[in-house]
Amino acid sequence: MTLQLPLTLQAQDQPDFKATLKQELESLSADELPLQQALRYSSRLAPRPFSVMLLHQHNDYTSIHLRIGVFYTGIIAGCSCADDPAPQDEVNEYCELAVVIDRATATATIVLLEE
Repeated sequence: MTLQLPLTLQAQDQPDFKATLKQELESLSADELPLQQALRYSSRLAPRPFSVMLLHQHNDYTSIHLRIGVFYTGIIAGCSCADDPAPQDEVNEYCELAVVIDRATATATIVLLEE
């Protein structure tokens, strides 16, 4: 999956890099990240905000390489029948993503890291 992270690229050598990365990623829709594929304990994404944490960074001449952790919420849904006594339960989820940002174009490639 690819997307643009121009603000993060502009902040690459600034002291507020982590805050800018966090803000830019958290402003995305959860559907723009591979969070549905990363669900471990639930069946679908909950319509709640997610939180991003930078775990590792290294740069080379062409790219910024990041490993990020994402905390988010999933839903364990009942059968959705009118008389279903089981409520929808929300479950905390976590995954790690590899993000590679091209230093020339701000194009970011995001890949789910398997545990």
